[in-house]
Amino acid sequence: MARRRALVLGAGGFIGSHLVRRLKAEGAFVRGVDLRLPAFSPSVADDFHVADLRHRETVEAALADDIDEVYQLAADMGGAGYVFTGLNDAEIMANSAAINLNILHVLRARPVERVFFASSACVYPARNQTDPRDPRTAESSAYPAEPDSEYGWEKLFAERLYAAHARNCGTAVRMARYHNIYGPEGAWTGGREKAPAALCRKVAEAADGGTVAIWGDGDQTRSFLYIDDCIDATLALMRSDHAGPLNVGSEEMISISALALTIADIAGKRISLVHEDGPVGVRGRTSDNRLVHQVLHWEPVWTLQAGLEVTYRWVAGQVAARAS
Repeated sequence: MARRRALVLGAGGFIGSHLVRRLKAEGAFVRGVDLRLPAFSPSVADDFHVADLRHRETVEAALADDIDEVYQLAADMGGAGYVFTGLNDAEIMANSAAINLNILHVLRARPVERVFFASSACVYPARNQTDPRDPRTAESSAYPAEPDSEYGWEKLFAERLYAAHARNCGTAVRMARYHNIYGPEGAWTGGREKAPAALCRKVAEAADGGTVAIWGDGDQTRSFLYIDDCIDATLALMRSDHAGPLNVGSEEMISISALALTIADIAGKRISLVHEDGPVGVRGRTSDNRLVHQVLHWEPVWTLQAGLEVTYRWVAGQVAARAS
């Protein structure tokens, strides 16, 4: 049987680098493309193009020979400190839109069997996420559209681009709405890190009995999906017959205050929380997994506790290495 040939766009990022590793472990030929190589470990891709996907020639070079499947994870993104300040909106929208338009333009001339697009829970209407105890994120609730950020608007637009490409070109397109993916080898400092990594860093830096700052009142809720579960669901969706977007996330919802205290407990530290002004996004968000369970028979394996234990050890190691 011929060796499957996969192209991972955004292969230098957190999810992309883990996806490359899994595809290689399954025996695929993997080509990666990104602005930079992975930050924390060497890429295992057979071929890695360090190049800018905002330039069409980058996509053309990546698809210059036979590719069976494309995984599109490349985007201008980050945590709340990047996405929700309003300072980066123009760049976020323009950069990600340019990437997706380039990809689909080239794919019209060089079709592949299957394309995966990484969307986001940020597409869901802000009006359905005002109650931290009862957020509503069923896939069908994305319309009428009212995302809470320009990042969410761009992702929703991109979903429609890929769906139109599937209808007009006959490509099998699969789309996942990721909900807060975390784990080792994700950004943990620099301004684009997400809540689990940011809080792991803050706890690692804090003295026993010290303080940890969190944005807002801490009552806002989220759910977080460990990276291994994310890759499992991504591959299951890519190999399925389901055409519409699916949530890929956890239903284990927790407040940000409780998340910080859980991490402190893992670290064996007593901390006090200090509340600061900062971007917080919607009041409540968790993954509605009814459809993904029905379609893929998938559900997360990792509990939040287990995933945070691994992630905290990794982030604490990074903090210690930086300090030495």
